[in-house]
Amino acid sequence: MSEDATRRYYESDDVDAFYDEVWGGEDIHTGIYERAGEPVADASRRTVERLAARLGPGPGTRVLDLGSGYGGTARYLAGRFGCRVVALNLSEAQNERHRRTNAERGLDGLVEVVTGSFHDVPYADGEFDAVCSLEALCHSEDRGRALAEALRVLKPGGTLAFTDVMAAEDTPPEVLRPVVARLGVDALATPSFYRDGLAGLGADGIGFDDHSEQLVHHYVRLTEETEARKAGLSKVISPDYVEQLLVNLPLWTDAARRGRLRWGIFHARRA
Repeated sequence: MSEDATRRYYESDDVDAFYDEVWGGEDIHTGIYERAGEPVADASRRTVERLAARLGPGPGTRVLDLGSGYGGTARYLAGRFGCRVVALNLSEAQNERHRRTNAERGLDGLVEVVTGSFHDVPYADGEFDAVCSLEALCHSEDRGRALAEALRVLKPGGTLAFTDVMAAEDTPPEVLRPVVARLGVDALATPSFYRDGLAGLGADGIGFDDHSEQLVHHYVRLTEETEARKAGLSKVISPDYVEQLLVNLPLWTDAARRGRLRWGIFHARRA
């Protein structure tokens, strides 16, 4: 997916309203669920907490969040750990909302929001103690370059942690094309792509916390919430887009049930 297409996707009024109304408008990524019927927003925040545990931020550390969206991760890290966060994101519309929310919550002194690309991170080598990303790399047309940039700006010994929705190793790309069509993506990465890519870039301590079983829970909950709120959603989202969602979301659920998708937290260190 090109950066222009990604920007258009996230700046669509329909997409923005869907993430706000159904996903909670804070952490827009796959959740880790502990009980049936749990709010999507609560499960999504739990993902941030698990990633933060791998990231290991603290007061005085500097963290880069790649593809920061509405800023939920950046605000959690800054508010919980007192670290300074640079939030890099393509969409200026999302970034404006991010800055407003930071100011409202008194976190604008700790979080700097920057409009830019994770393919060309506008910082020098070794500037950050930690780098994170939550389900942004799936939009990349050059994921290898994005990984290289993430490691480049890390200090030696610095930590990288990220999540992404991936294809299972034996899933042909064409099988998932109807599933990922809503995102404008041709194909997803696989866990081995990221593992091999990180190793090839000289990272060490590479690990993957496999939470693929959460995908079924997540897409079932999204479908349930969209169906339950259909009437109200049609007042803020075009009816055609709501219908597209109700066709597309079950495809994700089915792909997850068939074992065609993978998801979890990758973590590694710059050697």
